[in-house]
Amino acid sequence: MSITSLRSGESLWERTGRVMAKPSLRTFIAYVEDLPGVLNRVTSLFRRRGYNIESLTVGRTQKEHVSRMTIVMEADDDAARRIEANLYKLVNVLRVEDTTHTATVSRELAMIKVHAGKETRPHIMQVCEVFRARVIDVGVSALICEITGTGDKIDGLVEVLRPFGILEMVRTGAVAMMRGADALEDSDVDPSGVHELPRDAA
Repeated sequence: MSITSLRSGESLWERTGRVMAKPSLRTFIAYVEDLPGVLNRVTSLFRRRGYNIESLTVGRTQKEHVSRMTIVMEADDDAARRIEANLYKLVNVLRVEDTTHTATVSRELAMIKVHAGKETRPHIMQVCEVFRARVIDVGVSALICEITGTGDKIDGLVEVLRPFGILEMVRTGAVAMMRGADALEDSDVDPSGVHELPRDAA
């Protein structure tokens, strides 16, 4: 590797570490103004930069006019820093936190429809009980179960149910919250001066 191939001010050690860094799943929590078009702006940012979103959930918060996004995606440390910086550039983004290395509680909900005849139904219901999933609908030849937990827990149930025949499945994507009593102050996500998006962003 020639010295001229290095970035300005970048050492060979830094370049090697950057090249060898492996992407991993990162979790970002973004507080945004609750306005039409904001979600489109956020997802467009990821699309333009070629990042694939593993899951994205959006919902209301305890503060009026503020929504909370939980974004799970694959990125290395360098990409994660750039993603956070670029999110802050969006005018309707109030606060961004990379909680990947923070103590958090993360949960996901899934509904799974499984082929279940008279012979297999008891076995499927027993599997659901082991995974603490609830059977919420039973038909003549199929049943639907609901499970809440970590992604790994849901993946485990899916693999066990797969041989029975999964007919349909939907997953909400992860939502996360930091552990402990600490919480964001209202001033950290203050949407005062809420403004509408330009027409091309709506």
